[in-house]
Amino acid sequence: MPMIDVTFPSGVVESAATARLQEELATTLLRWEGAPDTEFFREITWVYLHEVARGSLAVGGRPGGAPRFRVEVTVPEGALSQRRKDGLVADVHAAVAQAAGLDPQGSQALHVWTLIREVPEGNWAAGGQTIRFADLKKASETERGAAS
Repeated sequence: MPMIDVTFPSGVVESAATARLQEELATTLLRWEGAPDTEFFREITWVYLHEVARGSLAVGGRPGGAPRFRVEVTVPEGALSQRRKDGLVADVHAAVAQAAGLDPQGSQALHVWTLIREVPEGNWAAGGQTIRFADLKKASETERGAAS
């Protein structure tokens, strides 16, 4: 049940690149979480793109400047080890930089920030019920078995 929210100034990512970005981010998140890439897990992996008016971003308290990108990844607590977080951050950075036409290692590399938010056990719910991480792990094992 992970989610990714990407916030960026309007018009800095071509519309053709946004669909590819959403697909790539979902695939990347499923891979780093270790979840099977099945229809069930894709249905509960959401990617939101939030385009904000160019004047809505201030850098150093001043409007203007090169576009910045904020990527917020929300996962259940315990879903990602530090190794998985590091890999996820690197791959998310590369995907956003590519979609925006930025050199991922260049001078604008620090214009893409990724925040990982872990939701404590018992604080994630869907369909009116609390979802436990153990339930997701069990669903993952079931999906893997069905795919075999």
